[in-house]
Amino acid sequence: MAAQSGASTGAADTSSATQKGLGLAEKGRCQEALAILKKAAPVTSDKQLKIKAGLAMVRCGLQSNQTEATLNALQWLNREFPTDPDVLYVTTHAFSDLATRAALELARTAPLSTQARELNAESLESQGKWDEAAAQYNLILKQQPRVPGIHYRLGRIILSKPPTPTTVDNARRELQAELKIDPNNAGAEYVLGELSRQAQQWEDAIEHFSRASKLDASFADAFLGLGFALNSEGRYAEAIPPLERGVKLQPANPTGHYQLAIAYNGVGRKEDAKREVMLQQEAAEKIEQAKQKASENPQ
Repeated sequence: MAAQSGASTGAADTSSATQKGLGLAEKGRCQEALAILKKAAPVTSDKQLKIKAGLAMVRCGLQSNQTEATLNALQWLNREFPTDPDVLYVTTHAFSDLATRAALELARTAPLSTQARELNAESLESQGKWDEAAAQYNLILKQQPRVPGIHYRLGRIILSKPPTPTTVDNARRELQAELKIDPNNAGAEYVLGELSRQAQQWEDAIEHFSRASKLDASFADAFLGLGFALNSEGRYAEAIPPLERGVKLQPANPTGHYQLAIAYNGVGRKEDAKREVMLQQEAAEKIEQAKQKASENPQ
């Protein structure tokens, strides 16, 4: 009886402390609130009170510019309540806010640094301002010619712009320059493979896709590209392992199932081929249904 009474008293004390911390947070007294909530919130038994306390710690951490406190609160909330809508919503905005602050601090303290230029170029690239982004990337290379990733981004920009007679050659040049700096860039290998695939240069495509898949074991498109190129050369038995790997990584991709069906059929595995055709049709139908649903419910 005494033990039960002690436990009830303890629970009431932590609940009361949490409520006190929430009250301080609402008044903007974040330093005091954080000191209380850090101790009380994790041992509070009331789930909703716990979530409120965690959200308050995140807001207070941001308001008082305490990055460590903010990250600790986010980590705790996402560990304890990984699917709670409020937690996910606040997490999204908190990380966005932290990223913006870091970017502004970088621009303020080192505006001419390679990192600041790269961040600016990435922003321009995301807005489709290809020429402005390329200019920033070229300034980076002028500063430091061997910065990894920059030639890759320039190659990607070239391919994003309206095509010209020299588009492919210019992109290849940048991607090959990237691999001289960073031989482990799976993305550069993959894009080179895609350029060769589009030109039906199958042996070259196989070489690049194969290297990309070895560099990144989770690169589904590289495995699928390798299988496609091998199928195109009639090398069906060799195409099966990378296609099976690609389909495992991307089961919702109809193209993967279709190419795997071709490879199975090519080696006489008719039943397996039929199964993949069915899976390809199911995946295609799901994509079509998702498109239709999106068109019926535009955001």
